[in-house]
Parts: sequence; structure tokens; C-alpha cells
Amino acid sequence: MPTLAIVGAGPGMGLAIARTFGSCGFDIALIARTKDKLQTLVDQLGQEGITAAAFPADVMDRASLTDALDAAKAHFGGIDVLEYSPAPHSPVPGLTMAAASEVTVDNLRPQIEYTLYGAVAAAQAVLPAMREAGAGTLLFTTGGGSVSPVPALGNVNAAAAALRNWVINLHNELAGTGLHAAHVAINVWIGDGGPAGFPTATPEQIAPLYWDLYEHSHRSEVVFSG
Repeated sequence: MPTLAIVGAGPGMGLAIARTFGSCGFDIALIARTKDKLQTLVDQLGQEGITAAAFPADVMDRASLTDALDAAKAHFGGIDVLEYSPAPHSPVPGLTMAAASEVTVDNLRPQIEYTLYGAVAAAQAVLPAMREAGAGTLLFTTGGGSVSPVPALGNVNAAAAALRNWVINLHNELAGTGLHAAHVAINVWIGDGGPAGFPTATPEQIAPLYWDLYEHSHRSEVVFSG
């Protein structure tokens, strides 16, 4: 069975992506900070006939992230698809938002650590085996501000744009190798409770595009705008 590893797995997009790939025959490795929340997702997927396992890790602790991905590889026999989309739904120490004119090194650095460095560490944990196999897919998710910046999210968008740049560059480097990297920019509010007039979508509406990227390795990016 092929395996999908989701870094930043949660009950919204992570669960929807897991269901999308799981229904197509993938085993699922779920990686996030809280073991109990991950186990809840594992149990939900299991009730739907999808094999999943939890591997707790913090993307700000790159050693723990690498260890979790190594454990997932050992448990399932490898990782065929990596999806990286951590989102701080609960407070993450050191992460704050700053308007463009208020961005400082101090409030930008944690965003870079969380968004870019975590993604790079995750990729480096799976790339060697993918190169050896001559196949593999790496998918990285940001908000729409990575493409069209929002002034109020100056530091968040800068970090996301750095990740987007690196992913597209990685896609170009991997062309013709059997490996594929792509970026997903979600330019809608996911679920309920969004700002008035802002487009919304459910995780179930968005998740199929990840499968589409997996199947169409020539694409370097998708911007989902509803």
C-alpha cells in the first residue's frame, strides 16, 4: 500500500486530505503536536476502513519532526506522498501576526521557522528514499497571501511566499526524475465563521485538488479561490 504523510494533520483539511487519499488505497501517517487529537483522527479513519497511525511531532522542533517521519517510514515501509500544511489553530509560542510596516526580524523569524524551515526539514527526511525509488510527491500548502499578500499579515505572508518560492524551485529541479513537488495556495476561508464577503469553502471541496496534483505531476502550483 502506498503511504501519505500529513504534517500538520487536523480535523479540517488534514482529515479531508487523508480521506481523499485513503479512499484511493493509501495508508495515512498523521503528524501534529498533540497525540490525543491525532489518535481521534486515527480512530475516525479506521471506522471508515482507512489505515492510519499517529506520529506526534512539533514542526518547530526539527529533530522531532524528522524522527516522526522516520518512524512513519518504518511503520508503513516508506512514504510515497508528503503533504505539509501546519496551521496554528491553537497558540504556538512565539508566533504572532504583524502588519507589513510592523514586521521585524523578531516577529518574522518564528514564522520562517514554522513555515519554511519545517517544510525543508520534512522534505529532507523523505527525499533520499524517494530519489532512490525514483518516485515521490511533495505537496506544500500556504494561504493565498503567499501569492497575493495581505497587509495585515505581513510576516505570515512573507514566510509563506518564501516557502512558495522554494517549492516551485524544487519542482523545477525535480523535473524528469520521477519526483514531483507542488504548492497549494488556499485563497478562501475554510469552513464557517469567515469575514463577511470573503469566499469560503469546505475542506471536502478543497481536498480533491491534492489528489489531482498527485496524478498530474507537471503542475507546480494550484491556487484555490473557490
